[in-house]
Amino acid sequence: MLTVAPPKPLAGPYDAPLRAAKVTPELQHAIEQFLYRQAECLDTRRWQDYIDRFAADGIYWMPAQPEQTTGDGEPSIFYEDHDLMRIRLKRLSHPHAWSQQTEWGLSHVVGNVIIERHDPAAGIVECRSRFQMMEFRRDVVRQFAGSYLHHLRQVGDGWKIVLQRVDMVNGAGPYEYVLQAWV
Repeated sequence: MLTVAPPKPLAGPYDAPLRAAKVTPELQHAIEQFLYRQAECLDTRRWQDYIDRFAADGIYWMPAQPEQTTGDGEPSIFYEDHDLMRIRLKRLSHPHAWSQQTEWGLSHVVGNVIIERHDPAAGIVECRSRFQMMEFRRDVVRQFAGSYLHHLRQVGDGWKIVLQRVDMVNGAGPYEYVLQAWV
């Protein structure tokens, strides 16, 4: 069972700083580029490339509540392993998928990347970042914002996602229709 500490609230000016690992500028750059390219996969609808960024045991998780520490056996907005991501991909790409008939677009901005843990011997990085996402569909613009938590495993000279946790600021808000793709 995968358990993850809930996201930390934004630190105020007198609070202790967020945990950050000492990392080289090269590692910081590599992780940022990985996250930016992941967002680019979503924005350009390269769904298979997006899924390929996950390790075989990788999990995409959007908890229903920010205080959740596990998605296993708990209600979540999304809790997808590789098999469920492939099922969603088939639905998104099926030529008769009604939900895909109206043209729509996405635009992500990812920033504030903080590497919280780096274990070079194990090839593990844990990082947090913030995102802004705009979705245009049916002549309506929806805005989403929140934080990502990534657990990454080094594979060769690249990275694979072991966990991507998505905590949306407006996750509990009402929506006219459900999210079609990953956030």
